[in-house]
Amino acid sequence: MTAGDAPAGDRTPAVLAGSPLAVRMRPRSLDEVVGQQHLLQPGSPLRRLAADGDLGRAGPASVILWGPPGTGKTTLASVLARSGGRKFAELSAVTAGVKDVRRVVEAARDDRDLYRRQTVLFLDEIHRFTKAQQDALLPGVENRWVVLVAATTENPNFSVVTPLLSRSLLLTLQPLTAADVEGLLRKAVEDPRGLAGEVSVDDEALAHLVRVADGDARRALTALEAAAGTALDDAPAAGDVPGGGVRITLAHAERALDRAAVRYDRAGDQHYDVASALIKSMRGSDVDAALHYLARMVEAGEDPRFIARRIVIAAAEDVGMADPSALQTAVAAMHAVAQIGMPEARIVLAQAVVHNATAPKSNAAYAGINAAIADVRAGLGGSVPAHLRDAHYAGAGKLGHGKGYVYTHDVPAGVAEQQYAPDELVGKDYYVPTDRGFENQLRERLARLRRVLRGR
Repeated sequence: MTAGDAPAGDRTPAVLAGSPLAVRMRPRSLDEVVGQQHLLQPGSPLRRLAADGDLGRAGPASVILWGPPGTGKTTLASVLARSGGRKFAELSAVTAGVKDVRRVVEAARDDRDLYRRQTVLFLDEIHRFTKAQQDALLPGVENRWVVLVAATTENPNFSVVTPLLSRSLLLTLQPLTAADVEGLLRKAVEDPRGLAGEVSVDDEALAHLVRVADGDARRALTALEAAAGTALDDAPAAGDVPGGGVRITLAHAERALDRAAVRYDRAGDQHYDVASALIKSMRGSDVDAALHYLARMVEAGEDPRFIARRIVIAAAEDVGMADPSALQTAVAAMHAVAQIGMPEARIVLAQAVVHNATAPKSNAAYAGINAAIADVRAGLGGSVPAHLRDAHYAGAGKLGHGKGYVYTHDVPAGVAEQQYAPDELVGKDYYVPTDRGFENQLRERLARLRRVLRGR
């Protein structure tokens, strides 16, 4: 059924009865592509590929498009297919084999020789191709019988064979910004190919759709279409006229997506309030509340690197030496989040939050450095004792540097009576361990160390 074939009595507008909105809104030229402006400058490889159909010239190079889902890899290939008078062929690495690749390459060679027509071959998910399948592309790419436009979500340096990679331009696509997605949705509402102005979208609903899309254009358009359908279903009950003046509210967007909007402003109070609640819940050992606030931040699209940094700080400030492994877990989580990304990074963050929340707590190290800094700022300290000063340069010995220093590895116990602090801070205790967790053992050891050091 086409967009104009809706059955009589169907109150769904024709614009919702045909192809999916994401398909209808697919750009017809590079100028309509949303985002990726770094790849679409005048004279860029993609611009040349779209415009240059003259076989008498050197012709455009093959390209590998690398980026997350929904950033426009298939869209760009579709635009290129309609440009430059070229023939377009498409293969999926999920279903195509070596025979399919050779068939396309041979047909492309014949088209070039017989009809002076170049073929653009779009290969989706090239990272799924085996080495043999990728090698089968080499003659066509090398001789430019085909212009390969390959798409992948995985790093081509690890998933594409070196000969093919060296014969292609690697173009990296970036996730769409919130502004890019919002502009796309607003256009889809008004565009005759989209919803043709038959619905409007409240600002709250639009913000929710943008947030849920998370930089994925296809997901954003699918969500908008679902919300529009929900709004149109409710139109008679709301007194609206089907097909005209229907508003998509936040409630429609939530119900269509089965996902409540998170009241969270990444640049405002909610950003700081929820982050504060997460930290205080971990400090207070309420693991369930801590996981709740983590979930709110994750669902609101908070930068997982920001969350990871807060967890690292909490591990040092609030857990400290009561459980030194909490900081190890937090730092490992921070590095893992940077390498993995969302949505899997939520699992790593959760482990670090649980460790922090359930660990024994001590802020003794935090309090210790604050006390030491306060004394330094107050001008306390004085000169470094002479026996601790650098003695590795000519003339240092004449100044008394290093004289009387006890090298502790030469002492059977590994620690000896010796002054380390400046004169006016001798006997000053900055670090005062608690009796919680590992610090309970550390407190007893520290008392023995201080007795030896101070000759008591």
